[in-house]
Amino acid sequence: MELHDELPADRRLSRIHRAGAALCGAALLVFGCLGLADGLPFFTTSGRQIAGLSSNGLLSLVSVVTALVLVTGALIGGTVASTVNIAVGTLFVLSGFVNLALLDSSANVLAFRIPNVLFSFAMGLLVAALGMYGRVSGRLPLDNPYWRRRHPRPAEQDGPAALTGPARPTGPAGLPGGPA
Repeated sequence: MELHDELPADRRLSRIHRAGAALCGAALLVFGCLGLADGLPFFTTSGRQIAGLSSNGLLSLVSVVTALVLVTGALIGGTVASTVNIAVGTLFVLSGFVNLALLDSSANVLAFRIPNVLFSFAMGLLVAALGMYGRVSGRLPLDNPYWRRRHPRPAEQDGPAALTGPARPTGPAGLPGGPA
């Protein structure tokens, strides 16, 4: 079975998406494996310190599963890696907000503390930004594969007007609304 990368032969963006997913996934995998190897109880709300963060068995398992999702996205590459990064990053940020609301309550099943919330925000923003790199912008270059996918005509035909849109007539002082 051959994995297909949806990007063209120039895979600079794919390397960034893949490297970001792989490195962040590796960090989460190490954290999760350390927690599982320590034999943490699964459903405690107090947790124990692992690599500077509070953890329990459930958080360790969730970290390992999330790491495997990121690493799988990195192995596939292309838009899959980018999309996985954006989705996982968004979930991390949402998790930070939800767990911030659950601190010091019996519903804190992942044993989060403030450092965990801050880590969740930071990791989420990093992973999402790596997934959006070169994909989400107001001024993508004409040779960008995501720009080309949205504009199926060859970039040579579009020229610089493709980035700014069609020229509109202007009135006095360059304001819109001149003669049509």
